Amino acid sequence: MSTTLDPAPVQPSQRTAPRQRAFGLVVAAASVPMFMATLDNLVMTNALPVLHRDLGASVEELQWFVNAYTLAFAGAILLASALGDRFGRRTVFAIGIAVFGIGSVLAAVSTDPSQLIVARAVQGLGGAGIFPLSLALLSGGVAPERRPLAIGIWGGVSGLGVAVGPLVGGAIMEGWNWQAIFWLNVPIAILAIPFALWALRNDRGARVRLDLIGAVMIAPSVVLLVHAIVRGNDDGWGSFGVIAELVAGLALLAGFVAWQARASAPLMPLRLFRDRSFTVTNIAGFGFSFGTFGAIFLLIQYMQVVQGASPWEAAVRTTPWTLAPMVIAPLAGLLAPRVGTRLLMVVGLVMQATALIWLAAILGLDTPYAAMVAPFVIAGVGMGLVFAPSATALLATLGIVDHAKASGVNSTVREIGLALGTAVLTAIFLGAGGELVPDLYVEAARPAVFVGGIVLVISAIVALWLPSGRSAASHARGRNTP
Repeated sequence: MSTTLDPAPVQPSQRTAPRQRAFGLVVAAASVPMFMATLDNLVMTNALPVLHRDLGASVEELQWFVNAYTLAFAGAILLASALGDRFGRRTVFAIGIAVFGIGSVLAAVSTDPSQLIVARAVQGLGGAGIFPLSLALLSGGVAPERRPLAIGIWGGVSGLGVAVGPLVGGAIMEGWNWQAIFWLNVPIAILAIPFALWALRNDRGARVRLDLIGAVMIAPSVVLLVHAIVRGNDDGWGSFGVIAELVAGLALLAGFVAWQARASAPLMPLRLFRDRSFTVTNIAGFGFSFGTFGAIFLLIQYMQVVQGASPWEAAVRTTPWTLAPMVIAPLAGLLAPRVGTRLLMVVGLVMQATALIWLAAILGLDTPYAAMVAPFVIAGVGMGLVFAPSATALLATLGIVDHAKASGVNSTVREIGLALGTAVLTAIFLGAGGELVPDLYVEAARPAVFVGGIVLVISAIVALWLPSGRSAASHARGRNTP
């Protein structure tokens, strides 16, 4: 059943001048916390060797520094989105920032691996309240005609986090105190909370009771599936534990879908998937995360293992790729109403695919970095063309009342795509005999990166089923205008 919407889920008084802040303030208030969380997660990945040395962490514990965040984040996203609809998106967003800040303090004062793992899980819970509600608050807080630009800037800020994360991680690897990556979040969180409470409206979705049964089913389902994915390479995809988690996760997911079809106030309204733009954007977004981030993981290691770059040098070398979205995403947001989201997404995905296939073809023992710059730039431009238009396409024909749940679904799908892409491409790498020595690394990295490119080709083909985007943008203005 579909959720019964409140006749006036967003009161007109909420849209009067006293609550409508300046465009730049709304964009900043919604984007800065997302930047904080994006930066922190990417820095953590690059800081693992330092944590291994300073905390005496085992390889398994190093994996859990990343996985604890991923599992908590993925398992709580839909619930956080529903809580935002029920109690106010700004309220839950601010709580998410606070929880992330508390997790950062706990991480910074950790003295052993188990403490850091718990702290990372707390950060993941906070991140679940930040990411989906950030987009929903941004979309509802600006005038419809300026929404594509706002989402473009939001995508650029996300791209900045992607770009700066490896650089900060590289600096830490060169000797910076690892606790600084967590302490850095604390003043940002302290300032971001009152800023968000002042600049953003406390919009709500449909005022219905919380779907606790759905929450109890989906959270462990996502956790089991993601955990099975991240441990598949280590334990073996045919191991009893991995298979048991996959079966249990899929069974819970099937039960969740069945419950959502009959619940009076579903956590994830299945009617959203009747919207072609929403459904196609999620499928394409899954492929984008799968192919792109799985390949980035291997390529950064290639520059260190084969080309002899230090972690800092490898991070700097990726900037033609990682900095481009910061510039391109806002431009794509401006272009979306004129040329359509479909064209931008298809072109962006094709550029990403072309870059990965090109890189797979030229990877070798003696490949100079200069030969990688052109495909890196193409990949960066392609990423920027996907970031903002995909967010616009996701919400294009949905009412504001559904934005938080729609964004929550998309964040969950992308997180699973990232985890699965990294696991599958790493499995291909290992299956091809890959090891952390130059000759074996090159021979195994080629097919893995190539597969990432093929997944992006498939995603581009899927994106052709999107509405053109120009008519969708016009339709969205009609539906979402206050």
